[in-house]
Amino acid sequence: MPLKPSPARCAVLFSLTLIVMLAGVRSVHAQVAPKPDLRNSVVKIHTTARLPSLFQPWRKQPPRDSSGTGVVIDGNRILTNAHVVAYATQVYVQPYQSADRIEAEVIAYAPGVDLALIELPEDEQGFFETRPALPFAEELPAIRGDVSAYGYPVGGDDLSVTKGIISRIEVANYKHGFTGLRIQVDAALNPGNSGGPAIIDGQIVGIVFSGMSQADNIGYLIPVKEVNDFLTDAEDGQYDGRPELSIGSMQTLENDALRDKLGLADDVTGMLVNRVFESSNAPLKPWDVITHIGGHDIDNIGNCRIRDDLRGSFNYFVHQVIDEEGNVPLTIMRGGETLEVKVSAELDPPALMPSLAKGNDHPRYYIAGPLVFSQATQEIAGALPARYIQLFNFFGNPLVTRVSDEPAFAGEEIVVVAAPMFDHRITKGYDSQHLSVVHKINGVEVKNLAHLAELFRDLEDKYITIEFAQRIGETVVFDRKALLASTEEILTDNGIRYQASRDLWEYLPEE
Repeated sequence: MPLKPSPARCAVLFSLTLIVMLAGVRSVHAQVAPKPDLRNSVVKIHTTARLPSLFQPWRKQPPRDSSGTGVVIDGNRILTNAHVVAYATQVYVQPYQSADRIEAEVIAYAPGVDLALIELPEDEQGFFETRPALPFAEELPAIRGDVSAYGYPVGGDDLSVTKGIISRIEVANYKHGFTGLRIQVDAALNPGNSGGPAIIDGQIVGIVFSGMSQADNIGYLIPVKEVNDFLTDAEDGQYDGRPELSIGSMQTLENDALRDKLGLADDVTGMLVNRVFESSNAPLKPWDVITHIGGHDIDNIGNCRIRDDLRGSFNYFVHQVIDEEGNVPLTIMRGGETLEVKVSAELDPPALMPSLAKGNDHPRYYIAGPLVFSQATQEIAGALPARYIQLFNFFGNPLVTRVSDEPAFAGEEIVVVAAPMFDHRITKGYDSQHLSVVHKINGVEVKNLAHLAELFRDLEDKYITIEFAQRIGETVVFDRKALLASTEEILTDNGIRYQASRDLWEYLPEE
């Protein structure tokens, strides 16, 4: 029969066991380093911006201060949204729980996908010793997964952490023709959150770039997949953007009668080409059916499978299947025959009304007497009040009727009267002509803004007659010498330094 241990022996055994256990705990703690505080890697970004003045193009708007969020990433760089630093004349980085503001510089800018990179001066690189780069997740997050958005929303100075759920991943149109993945979250993302990281398990899964003001608790993230593409593109110091297909207009193939007319079998899906741009060199014709892009099937509403639970516009695959010559392989059906064709894609397809914001540009302009002419842009068209849009559409003003057009010929621009006519004796009896589109000067059709400036410089007729493009409106006539003489008076009276934007100085009259 085994002997029962004495109480003293039990006490000794218990003490030895406890010592071993505590030693093990200390050993574990010694081997596991404390997790870094993610908040140290999230910064507040302060900017001062000078936005364009669309209807006084010779000047900029007054300075405007705003703020956003950024996150430290690999390479001692800070990632944020492009719209946070758009038109910024000054950029400052404020660390977490610090009053310091460190001057920074924008080194890459991509307004289409709404991303930008900034860096600190060489003598400020010690900033990153206690603010490590946050890692990126390798995969898209799972639907219904929890996510935390870090940022500095307006209304306070402290860092905010907002929790939500991944509710949807989709292919969406961002800006300026960019098509990419987008994550929707059910978290309240407010102004100031822009550019901040959305984090799961200590890894960045996306960058906050907008909230939906018309709905509660809906926000959007730029997923890591798009962020990595941006960073790769910007490695050479310049962001080039994604190539776009410029074919024409297309329509879905859902209608049974349409499919019957084309003789399509039930298993044939795709998009129907119904118009090809005149400027396009694509080997496509109206009534062609585009069935595949690369090896990806296109369905009857223009979507392709991206992964098992995700479908999106076939335009998303353009940058993935493009070859070294800039061509995109398409499979089409034409008259019942299957053909393989290649269509060229462009990084910056020509637009009749370009966007100033795409390059942080300011309006081009030319002043002749009381009239201020400018190139029509997406910003001018987008600033039209609803009542103007309806009226201009009725009158046939190209600011509305041609807003989505490509140039009809190389170099075509819409030239618009950007500001109401300045008060001067030679304008007696005329309307302001504000937002009228110039059609002809002395019977010559105006091709673009430089052509208009050239006409004003070179015409020697006694009178200058300006006709506008809309169906209803005045034709204005000025004595040429009186018009030219009034220019200097008007510039002086209104404190305008230059008669034209720098790109048009060569067309100014010689003094």
